Amino acid sequence: MLPIDLTGKRAFVAGVADDNGYGWAIAKALHQAGATVCVGTWPPVFGLFTKSLERNKFADNIEYPGGKLSFEKIYPLDAVYDVAEDVPPEVRNDKRYIELANYTIQECAAQLVKDFGEKPLDILVHSLANGPEVKNPLLETSRKGYLAAVSASAYSMVALVQRFGPLMRPNSAAVSLTYLASERTIPGYGGGMSSAKAALESDTHTLAFEAGRKWDMRVNCISAGPLPSRAAKAIGTIEKMVSYYKLNSARTEVMKADEIGTLAAFLCSPLATSVTGALIHADHGFHSMAMPVDVPL
Repeated sequence: MLPIDLTGKRAFVAGVADDNGYGWAIAKALHQAGATVCVGTWPPVFGLFTKSLERNKFADNIEYPGGKLSFEKIYPLDAVYDVAEDVPPEVRNDKRYIELANYTIQECAAQLVKDFGEKPLDILVHSLANGPEVKNPLLETSRKGYLAAVSASAYSMVALVQRFGPLMRPNSAAVSLTYLASERTIPGYGGGMSSAKAALESDTHTLAFEAGRKWDMRVNCISAGPLPSRAAKAIGTIEKMVSYYKLNSARTEVMKADEIGTLAAFLCSPLATSVTGALIHADHGFHSMAMPVDVPL
């Protein structure tokens, strides 16, 4: 038996707001492997998420064989803002933000040090993506919408590694999530999101080198197949995408969140110490297919 053992490790998963996305599944797998898990949640849904946990609303998806997912700490985190000075007044005074503090990346990093000491982390997970114009074709995407997608979905990873890197212990690992639209055209996945995912993948290579040399951190990226999560439904065609993937993948399977969770746990474990700067497709082989299966030859 060769188990994934993360006992004594602490993970920070950025982008958990409910129990049916890849972020939750990764947190659950890391916890099952023995790690303690902190999460960063987008401020507008922070209250709803914490209250749902308190009221046991996630009871159907919180247990795993031999245990139950629990969070060591839940932090409000808006990864669009690096430091407090970046937050515009209209956001700071918004009713969804006004009662929260320390939700920029630098403030969150400082709070982690305050709570757990100078180098508290071993694992960093980026499960963040947002494109305000994702339903717009690229030709109809504004500059503002395009840059917002890249900021929230790609630069946020750079900023997290910048500020969390000094908090990471030796032999640490970081993982982010991308999608095949970075490499191939996916109609309906617009608003600059395909460009943001391409940037995220490109940055993975450079961060693996720079953070690897500076902090002994491994950095990898998982290209996951479509999951009908609440966040993905913003695309508007997610159910059709899931069905198409099932029909045309190398394996006729629908993606399950825990498949990405266990892969991320592996990449963050001592079993994967040689893997860094890698883009790993986890989509039941869909990325390797060159034409639809149902097209007659």
